[in-house]
Amino acid sequence: MGNGNVLYLQDCYLKEFEAEVNKAENKDEKSQFVILDQTAFYPDSGGQPYDTGIMTRLSDGRTFKVVYVGKFSGNIPHEVEKPEGSEGDGSAVPRSELKPGDKVKCSIDWDRRQVFMRYHTADHVLTRVIINHTGAKITGNQISLEKSRVDFDLEDFDREAFQGYVKEANEILSRSIPVKKYFMPMEEAMKNPDLFQLKDKLPPNLKQLRIVQVGQPAFDTSACGGCHVDNTSEIGRIEIIKMENKGKNNRRIYFRLV
Repeated sequence: MGNGNVLYLQDCYLKEFEAEVNKAENKDEKSQFVILDQTAFYPDSGGQPYDTGIMTRLSDGRTFKVVYVGKFSGNIPHEVEKPEGSEGDGSAVPRSELKPGDKVKCSIDWDRRQVFMRYHTADHVLTRVIINHTGAKITGNQISLEKSRVDFDLEDFDREAFQGYVKEANEILSRSIPVKKYFMPMEEAMKNPDLFQLKDKLPPNLKQLRIVQVGQPAFDTSACGGCHVDNTSEIGRIEIIKMENKGKNNRRIYFRLV
């Protein structure tokens, strides 16, 4: 699926869109996997969880609950629940299924998406502060509705210093800094290793990369296909929950937004 068909790359605030079913395959009696000609549903990837929501078939108004979205071999399959049907006398009939060619109106669970956007941009700001002070690389990260986890390749773990990094990150978030998203040719991006924060992970074989830039001039510029807010004023404050030593050169912090 090309970038032009992946709508969240262009507009993270797109809550509703219309699409056509390209492929539909049954998972079991109660659910199926659906691939659309375009989508704004974010798939489970890069530490950001998948979007949920609903698809409404335009021909008859039947609604299909989107319970999971993944990314496999360049496609973005949506797992949807098949709605139950019944005859006028109340007797059961086979569940409705989406079929290729069906046109649907899709709605994203915005409250869920917005939380992930806030955490994802906060991750970028905090990790950039830590990288600037320590030179560490990120070895893993995971966002949830309640907190975010970030792992660093770092030998020394000065907990007091990390509290200072959080204070610095919060000062940056409080400035109402714009967050810009744009595309850059892969050849140009590869000339700047600072765009890639994850240790030992090179970008896939793409012609262009999506870049997320915090601030102008930039405080942080990173290659990222995730969903982000437009301004740091939408995020709130970072509060450390826990800091852990996970072994040699492996440090982990958990934080929440308040």
